[in-house]
Formats: sequence, C-alpha cells, structure tokens
Amino acid sequence: MSRFVLITPNADFDGRLRQAVAGGLQGGVQTFFTNVVPAGPYDLFGQLNQEQPEVLILGPELPLEDSLRLATILDAQVPHLMVLLVSEPDPALILQAMRAGVRDVLSPSADPQQLRVLLERACQSFANRNRMEQQGPAENQKGAVIGVFSPKGGVGKTTIATNLAVGLGQLAPMSVVIVDLDLQFGDVASGLYLNPEHTVTHAVSPAASQDTLVLKTFLTVHPAGFYALCAPASPVEADYITPDQITRLLEQLADEFQYVIVDAAPGLPEIGLAAMEVCTDIVWVSGMDIPSVRGLRSGIEALKQLDILPEGRHVVLNMADPKCGLTVQDIESTIGVPVDVSVPRSRTVALSTNRGTPVLVDARKDPAAKGLSQLVERVSTTNRTNEQRSSHRRVVV
Repeated sequence: MSRFVLITPNADFDGRLRQAVAGGLQGGVQTFFTNVVPAGPYDLFGQLNQEQPEVLILGPELPLEDSLRLATILDAQVPHLMVLLVSEPDPALILQAMRAGVRDVLSPSADPQQLRVLLERACQSFANRNRMEQQGPAENQKGAVIGVFSPKGGVGKTTIATNLAVGLGQLAPMSVVIVDLDLQFGDVASGLYLNPEHTVTHAVSPAASQDTLVLKTFLTVHPAGFYALCAPASPVEADYITPDQITRLLEQLADEFQYVIVDAAPGLPEIGLAAMEVCTDIVWVSGMDIPSVRGLRSGIEALKQLDILPEGRHVVLNMADPKCGLTVQDIESTIGVPVDVSVPRSRTVALSTNRGTPVLVDARKDPAAKGLSQLVERVSTTNRTNEQRSSHRRVVV
C-alpha cells in the first residue's frame, strides 16, 4: 500500500522523496507525474490503486492557486488526510497555506533527511487524529490547558513553557499552541526567536473571538512543529485586554488543539487567575532560593482559599543546585506539596535562551534536557493516564 501520494512533474523531487521514505519510514510512494491538480477528492481517489493514503504531497511546479484550492476542499471533506505543500516557505504563503488546511510547507530544495523529518511529523499527526476520533467526542471535547505559573519572576518560567511546547510538539505535531499571557513584558517571542506579525491583542478581537478560523490566522508557526501566540508589542496594549477575553481565547484554543500551554505573568494578576480557572494542569516553577520557595507557598495557599487549583499539579525546581544550601526536603516541607521534576542548572540553558532555541530542539543530551523531558512526559495526555499525571514522587537534586 502507498502511504504517501505525490503529485508533481518534477522527477528529481520524486527521487529525493523516495530516498526519504526508504531511509526509515514504512509504506510506499505513489507518484502522479503531472502539473494538473485534481479538482477534488473524487478525482484524486479515483486515480489511486488503493484505499486512502495518509499523506498527500502537492509537489513543485504545480499551480499554487490550484494546490491551495484542493487543500481547502480536502480539509473540509477529508480532514484526516495530511496535505503537504512544496513551495518556498515565505511568511505570506505559510499563512495562506494554514488557512487552506495545509499541514506543513516543504522547501523544493529539501534534502532526503529534511523530507523524512517532515513526513514523520505528518504521519504522527495522522495517527494522533485517528486515535482522537476513535476515542469519541465525549473523551475528546477539549484539549489540555497547561498553565506555567510562578509567584516570583526570574525563575525560568518562560524557559520551562517554551521547552514544554517543543516537547509536546514532538508528540503531537501542529497540535500544540503556546500563549504568552505576560501581556506587558512577555518573552515567548524572543525565547523562540520569533518576530510575530500578530499577537494576543489581535487574537482577542471581536472577529477572532467569534470565528476560530480568523483566530488561527493570528498564530505564528514555529519550525519545531507548533504554534505560538505572543504578547503584545507594547505594554500599553495589555490595559485593553480583559480577563473575560482571555477566558474565551483559551476555550477557543482548547477546542482546536490537543495542548494549550499558557506562560503566565509572575504573581497572581487578574488575567492569570482567569487563565488558571480554564487550566486542566498547572506547572509551578520555583528556584532553589528562599524568596522563590516562600512565594510559591504563599501562592498555593492563596489559590486553595480561592478554590481554583486545578487537579493536575506539577512542581518544578528550576536551576536546581545541590550546593545552594537547601534540600528538596526543605522545600517540600515549606510549600506543603511534593516536588515532581528537577531541572539542573545548566550553561546550555542560558545559551539556548539567548539564541532563541529551546534546549529540547537541539541539545537533548544536556542534563537539563532530561528534567524537561520528564516534565513533558508527565503532562502528556497521550502517554500517561490522569492517575499517573496526578501522582507524585520525590525527586533527587
């Protein structure tokens, strides 16, 4: 059976695609050497010698307008088919392609290794979507909303949030979105080396709040396979965003994505409390210093009194150092809850932050990456049951 179907008159690209598949992917390739784009699903599937494939690649030298038209039709009529578009990936085209339902945009000059990565990502998306459909609507009404909070600033909260986005994006490609709710001084854009055209300000506009398709056009695509919604360009814009707008925004995103990651502002501002009420999980981030630990204790106690603590709770010690004078036992006795994940202090993390490249993108052998990967596994709804995600055991620093 051909798992991949390619339409293109370009024999060279066909050769590279076949090398990519032969290099470690299951299934075959069926190629139609033509520059004529099928009018719709009936014309496409009528030419196949099999059941429906997983991935359709609209290759180079096809009319772009016809390719986007077909992608739009397939997105509406055959939504579980992954459509990839081969074209130079400029920002304007990526936005058009996303609106048309294209899963990813491939460069015509991509080598077999790059093609294999993108094909693997598409196949993973196909498998995730089919699994979610089999679970049924009752089990899959909403995605997980994972809030990353800290009463104190400077503890690496954005580093944790961006690496969560990368890690979960590897488990569920293009089914993850990170939202920067530090509306005045958010750093998600710089932490991911993004220069977004649109921000949270656009995403809470009346047009976006009434139409999820409009909302999606305001998301920024990250090369690691997830979306980002960054903080406003000016701190002044934060004054015009209300808690009700944030609640609506997160609910919309949870309807469309498997994972919604919220990077909240330090402390417990009104916007943060509104987000917390939508969250299914909270990741508390603390340093191994007395001000951070005491701040975390006060934050948890305040939220208990307000009765808005989500069931899923995960405490992360960031920049953990056994020589800091505090032990895990000291911290747990102070905050009154167990610590779940320890991320050791690492020069690589600081360097990755300055470069805008999260550790889990290309430095997975670093000790800090192990802790970050444990957190990804812990919050993942795919690999772990709710009971496992709620369990706690003492970490070692």
